[in-house]
Amino acid sequence: MEECSSLRSSDSAGTSEEYEIVESLAGQDSEPQLNIANNGSMDDLQHELTEVMKEKAQDSSSPNGSLDTSANSSTKKDDDTPCDALPILDTQTSTLSEDLCSNSENLIDNRNLGENNPSFSQTASDDDMERVQAEDGSGDYTIFNRVTYLGAASINAPRSEAEIQRNMAILNDQAQEQALEVSVSVPSNSEGYVIIYDATTSSEMTRFKIHRILFCARGKVDTSEARCFAFTSSHGDTHETAIFQCHVFRCQIPEAVARVLITFAAAFRRIPKSKMIKKEEEQHQTRQHHSEYEHLFDISLEIKEEDSKGNFNVVPRDKEFFKLRSNIEKQLILTVSPAPPSTQANAIHASLEDLCVQRCFGLLVAPGRRVKHADMNLLEMVSMGSNANDKRSYVISGHWDPTDPVFTELNQETQRDKRVFMTVAIDLVMRGIQEPVRFVIETKVRVYPQNERFWYFSKKPLVHLFSLKLKQVEHSPQGDQQYVVTSVDNMGEVERWRPSAMSLSLNLSSLTSSTLSSLSTGRSPSIASIETPGCEEDSDDDEPLLSGSGEVSKDCPQGELDMWRQVLPKWQDARVQLPKGVSGLVKRGIPEALRGEVWQLLAGCCDDIDMMETYRVLITKDCPSEQVILRDINRTFPAHDYFKEAGGVGQDSLYKISKAYAVYDEEVGYCQGLSFLAAALLLHMPEEQTFCVLGKIMFEYGLRDLFKDGFEILHMRFYQLGKLMEEQLPDVWQHFQEQGVEIHMFASQWFLTLYTAKFPLFMVFHYLDLFLLTGIDSVFQVALALLQMSKKELLSSDFEGILKYFRVSLPKKYRNEDTARQLFKLATSIKVKKLKKYEKEYLAMKEQEAMQEDPVVRLERENRRLLEDNMRLERENDDLAHELVTSKINMRYSMDKLEDKCDSLNKEVTNVNSMLKDAEEEKKRLLMEANQVKEMLKREVEKGDVESQRNGAIIADYKKICSQLSERLDKEQAANVKTINMYKAKVSACEKCSGILSPVTGPPGELGDEESPVVTKLHQQIRELELELAQTKLALVESECKNQDLTHQLSTAVTELQATKNTWFQKTLTSFSSLKERTASTSSNNPSGVTSTSSNITVSALQRQQSRDSNSEKA
Repeated sequence: MEECSSLRSSDSAGTSEEYEIVESLAGQDSEPQLNIANNGSMDDLQHELTEVMKEKAQDSSSPNGSLDTSANSSTKKDDDTPCDALPILDTQTSTLSEDLCSNSENLIDNRNLGENNPSFSQTASDDDMERVQAEDGSGDYTIFNRVTYLGAASINAPRSEAEIQRNMAILNDQAQEQALEVSVSVPSNSEGYVIIYDATTSSEMTRFKIHRILFCARGKVDTSEARCFAFTSSHGDTHETAIFQCHVFRCQIPEAVARVLITFAAAFRRIPKSKMIKKEEEQHQTRQHHSEYEHLFDISLEIKEEDSKGNFNVVPRDKEFFKLRSNIEKQLILTVSPAPPSTQANAIHASLEDLCVQRCFGLLVAPGRRVKHADMNLLEMVSMGSNANDKRSYVISGHWDPTDPVFTELNQETQRDKRVFMTVAIDLVMRGIQEPVRFVIETKVRVYPQNERFWYFSKKPLVHLFSLKLKQVEHSPQGDQQYVVTSVDNMGEVERWRPSAMSLSLNLSSLTSSTLSSLSTGRSPSIASIETPGCEEDSDDDEPLLSGSGEVSKDCPQGELDMWRQVLPKWQDARVQLPKGVSGLVKRGIPEALRGEVWQLLAGCCDDIDMMETYRVLITKDCPSEQVILRDINRTFPAHDYFKEAGGVGQDSLYKISKAYAVYDEEVGYCQGLSFLAAALLLHMPEEQTFCVLGKIMFEYGLRDLFKDGFEILHMRFYQLGKLMEEQLPDVWQHFQEQGVEIHMFASQWFLTLYTAKFPLFMVFHYLDLFLLTGIDSVFQVALALLQMSKKELLSSDFEGILKYFRVSLPKKYRNEDTARQLFKLATSIKVKKLKKYEKEYLAMKEQEAMQEDPVVRLERENRRLLEDNMRLERENDDLAHELVTSKINMRYSMDKLEDKCDSLNKEVTNVNSMLKDAEEEKKRLLMEANQVKEMLKREVEKGDVESQRNGAIIADYKKICSQLSERLDKEQAANVKTINMYKAKVSACEKCSGILSPVTGPPGELGDEESPVVTKLHQQIRELELELAQTKLALVESECKNQDLTHQLSTAVTELQATKNTWFQKTLTSFSSLKERTASTSSNNPSGVTSTSSNITVSALQRQQSRDSNSEKA
């Protein structure tokens, strides 16, 4: 049995294979922490470790020494002592329990560095724990008194802490009356026994050999099981016959539980003195002459940020700094791994087994650099443990909330001219080193706004190399080698190459169909040599030409422009038929200003409205290859300004096009290297037209066939190119055969990217002119031309030189436009008419190989292919089913909305019908009222007519009477005047009378006439007529007032009738208007006649009065 253990916390204990130690925290399941004693109190930890050191000192000073040699000393029994003496209780029945402790205080689990937990309110006294020595010399035993045995239960998973906690809770709740007071004896090494004594009689009840105890755990803090602990043991000689039981105990005070588990942990780890002495002697014999060691570690740092879906994605990292966004939750991932053997070749280092990482004591972060230890801020630990893929690596992750005020500097947008540093530290507990070891990494960061979007996809972690220098000290009491740290040095950042499916190189000597398929990531097959800039496999200083390099002039001779001006209108009208002369113009190179339009005409997709609409729909859908696309965009044309800016317009458009095609062509999906072709097209036309041309190239020009069926068509192209080389360039072909250079090592990129990945832009654009004109044959023509023009260099190079020439020198050779034009001139002159013949040969060869192939292998391959097709069809079926379900859900949702709308409209129709019925009733009522008003007005008008006629008759009679009276008055006045004048003449003729009357009357003309009775009577009649005239005027005024009231009522009725807009309104209004005009004319005529008559009567009466006066004077 392996005598080793891995201590995780004092809350539970065990050994690595047979024994395990796990942590049990209240209310949470988190990763183990360095809480060695009493749930994290550093004072208690120091106290417990002091006791352990005292044990060692006492063991060495007094072989028979013990804390207490009372009558409770243990006696060792034989290993075969049956365990049946211990009562086993089923979890379904009542178990033994007794609650002997109350008001125990909860323990505090404190993980913050530099903080101490408060002292315990109760501590285990010396009476609760005794140290005795076994009689057989096997070692010391620690006896714990005042312990209650709650019972045992069968358990299926002896190493499952959850099962143990569940049984512990059940037994603690059920055991009330039959609980047994016992003492528990725990040995000091892994060769002893755990013995259970009866507390009353001190007699042994049962014993368990320490190596048969599989797991030990304590109850959760802040629960009723805080005072409990339990261990699982096995009974049986074989795995098949083994029975596992869980034994549960309860201490009177919770603090004693920690000491029990520490004692168990010591027993699990310690070995007997005899074995330890023997081991020391063996180690002394093999001990190295030197005592100082150096170990090199690689510690990598990654930072992840939370996205909108709750996932954490790696943040981009520039050459010197991480690109962070403000106010976003983050995770820090640190991976500790031994440095590569080549790095450690000159270092004297300890074995990895002795220096393995046990746990992370803490993960700390602080802004700035050269930060003091006290200024570091502890992060919440998310996880820690060995890497699933590499057991030698240890991964720590922590949660970082940048909105915390202490991280303000790391959460504010960084100014352009400012540098911000961040310090990250981890404290690691390593086996063989007494104190935690701190490793510190300082790095630059730049903080951007929260909504900043990055298009940076290399995302390599920051790797620092650390040198850990150790000095060996004496062995521990457990027999382990112990070291002290002499220095920890950060040797700076290092570059570590890690193989990845995304790494693409030219070293494809073992390329087969299976390896080609394995290189595809997310249905993204790539075998081209598309290296990331700066990641070169060669050790020389020669850098390959970056994709997107070179300038393309827009100048064009006037004569050539005139020729294009002649053919373009005809071509645009015909669209399908290629005009005469276009082929020669295209082979010489399309003018840069016309390339976008001519490419669309050559591809036959000019103004493809349907395809453009499809593109606009596709960019809104989700793409399974989205992450692969994002990683590829940054390496596409990095030398071109349009695509250089991370997250710029060029990269954004390229991302949309790549994503749209991956969704559009589900069988092939996104293909690595396809972004180079899309970028070349995007430099000459908008996104929609680029997508249309790209779709034509993939489907109608057959480029997508190269990525299908395990690259079968691509291998056929390699075969065809090889046969063409053998025929037209036999010396080059023979040299390649001698050097072991295969076609796919240099031509895979040419076929899959159409020469767009590494060559200068002038050559890329000119080749696309030729490809859109002649199709896939142009790939062979240009390949043969390249080989022919580089024949001298290739024949003088070895294997490595040939590959380097294709990777570095060949693209640089065609930066000169004249050389590129010469290449295409040579390419167009090369004949490749035997391609069909070579294709038939290849297919025949494959058929022959298939016939010679083992049927089982062939059927297995076909089965795999069919399974892949089946999986693809199932995925498509799932997608269609998902779309169907989604469409049904949307249709159901739309139907529900329409039904709700229909219900609302029905309710509105019902309300409108009700309102219409009310309006009709209101209309009838108004019509009735209008008829009543009409009848009333009619009666009033008739009454007014009668009254007017009567008044007219009275006025006529009055006028007649007045005229008669006036005539009579005039006659009487004339007679009176005549009589008076006669009397005056007679009086004047008589002297006597004249003398008598002269004093009184004066002259004859001045004699006043006395008013006669007739005049008085006339005056009285005048006054009566005037009174009657006044009464008539008053009656006329009253009639006018009534007429005004009727007019007002008529206006009100007209207003109400206008609202109903009835057809009879105009007729009624017309009749009312005519009636009103007639009444008004009558009223206006009457007052004027009366007034004139009155005035005439008055004037006549005055004249008659004056005549009478003058006559009386004369008389």
